[in-house]
Amino acid sequence: MSTKTLDSRTIEIIKSTVPVLAEHGTAITTHFYKTLFNNHPELLHIFNHVNQKQGKQPQALANTVYAAAQYIDNLEAILPVVKQIAHKHRSLGIQAEHYPIVGKYLLIAIKDVLGEAATDEIIEAWGDAYGVIADVFISVEKEMYQVAASKTGGWDDFREFVVAKKEVESDVITSFYLSPKDGAQISEFQPGQYITVKAVINGETYTHLRQYSLSDASGQPYYRISVKREDQKGNVPAGIVSTFLHNEVSVGDVIEVTAPAGDFVLDSENSRPVVLISGGVGQTPMLTMLKAVANHQPNRKVTYIHAAINSKYHAFNEEVTNLANQSENISYFLAYESPTEQDKETKNYQKEGYVDLAWLQSILENNDAEFYFCGPVPFMKAINKALQDWNVPQERTHYEFFGPKGSLE
Repeated sequence: MSTKTLDSRTIEIIKSTVPVLAEHGTAITTHFYKTLFNNHPELLHIFNHVNQKQGKQPQALANTVYAAAQYIDNLEAILPVVKQIAHKHRSLGIQAEHYPIVGKYLLIAIKDVLGEAATDEIIEAWGDAYGVIADVFISVEKEMYQVAASKTGGWDDFREFVVAKKEVESDVITSFYLSPKDGAQISEFQPGQYITVKAVINGETYTHLRQYSLSDASGQPYYRISVKREDQKGNVPAGIVSTFLHNEVSVGDVIEVTAPAGDFVLDSENSRPVVLISGGVGQTPMLTMLKAVANHQPNRKVTYIHAAINSKYHAFNEEVTNLANQSENISYFLAYESPTEQDKETKNYQKEGYVDLAWLQSILENNDAEFYFCGPVPFMKAINKALQDWNVPQERTHYEFFGPKGSLE
């Protein structure tokens, strides 16, 4: 934690602004990003432009600032959130020198949005508080960079990888097998972690960074990512990086990636039965968890539940089926929202429609398990609600957002 401290008056002022942040937080952070990028467009090489346009990043930052204000006198309480964000920062290449820039424009945004309500005393207090909060992030991230670099086969920045294989998994998902260009060893990772891909795209002013979950077991001479092609839907444009990877990246091409990161990982020390629930491409981190249990905890009971539109959109069915057939401790269930006629003939799924509590209770003996789930936000909200209704303790539910952290409430 930070070695810097705040006096009682500063803490009192920061805490007094909590209601204001609850009301104006997103307006402040939206203004912050606009001003920041106007003055430092080079930072657009780091930030996800789509999340900016959709308002996800300003909302996520607002939530973080709000939490920091609430717990300014006990930052230990938000250390798990700090570490989660720090993993993303380390994966994106955020450095200590970026923090003073961010601090400067955050204070400007607070002043601009709140106007006269942002007195000199409040701005000074927030300047001091930001220094303490930034110091915590810088310290945590410095250690993460050191850990990533010190691992066998590890590194601390971007590293060149060659696309060794490109494999179509479904109508919308394609896997990319990435081997290190230098032929040297690559670091192992925890099941559930991700890497950041740097996309340099013709016609784009800035590079684009995207984080993709690793989808194959650790310990291979390659990393595998499995990317869903995000096509245009109504007013939502097609995914810049996903369409680039699908349409323009070929076997033999070189892309840069950062070392594995992320805190949504399987607890391999726990022997309690584990239930993995995924929707769509949310299955990617689940695959590494499933394989980790199969390879390293063969006596641990695991139930894998996957939801897809139908078999055309469903990737890795054969891969998971083979794993389940090889182990008595692995159970595998499928829910298809809109099965095709062929699906109905072969009956290669167990439920038509959505994953719901009644079905979960029909296929699971009880709720005494560790639950991991990932997928589209509406899917995760439904799963979270079902587990709450089943009285699964919060400490036994684990989930990850693809993109900025949101809310499942």
